[in-house]
Amino acid sequence: MMLDAVEQGVRWIGAADALVTLAVMLLGLARSLTRPRGRLVGRANQMLRLPTYIVISVGYFGLWYILWRPIPLVLPIVARVAALSLGTLFLFPGLALVLWGRLTLGQMYNVSSALGAQLYADQHLITHGPYAIVRNPMYVGIIAATLGGLLIYRTWSLVFALTFFGLVIRARREEQVLAAEFGQQWADYCQQVPGWIPHFWKRE
Repeated sequence: MMLDAVEQGVRWIGAADALVTLAVMLLGLARSLTRPRGRLVGRANQMLRLPTYIVISVGYFGLWYILWRPIPLVLPIVARVAALSLGTLFLFPGLALVLWGRLTLGQMYNVSSALGAQLYADQHLITHGPYAIVRNPMYVGIIAATLGGLLIYRTWSLVFALTFFGLVIRARREEQVLAAEFGQQWADYCQQVPGWIPHFWKRE
């Protein structure tokens, strides 16, 4: 059936795109571990270390693997087409936004946690690229890609939608340390650029 072939093709392409995006992020993470550290908030010193990254990553992706089982749900053709179409509109732009945000950060890319965030000693504020339309483009992209993936793959991994709450907490931690570091520059940026809903126009 044509729909089966299209679904399978979209799923393979989506998986390949996700793996490329993940590889770029992990490479940036590996490089970040050697950078001189600067201002921090929370328990960043304890959480943002290689052993912690390894334990969390193994647990996280292990759970993904366990839950990557199809939901026994038979959808009518119209619903399958709708899920595939809407999922595609979320998944691929979401992954593109994550990758765009990561590449725009360049050497400023770092990883935080809900318990702490840390800047580099030579940190500077990134306000161009996707950061000119939304303050948290990578998190917005992850949320969009996850929603799209749930519609396309329809597996029990939908439980990971709950991690959206963790992203909101992480964003708050990051904003705390950025506000402490950049003061009025950060406040002015926040007035111009929203945190979660991208805008594509200049505010007066």
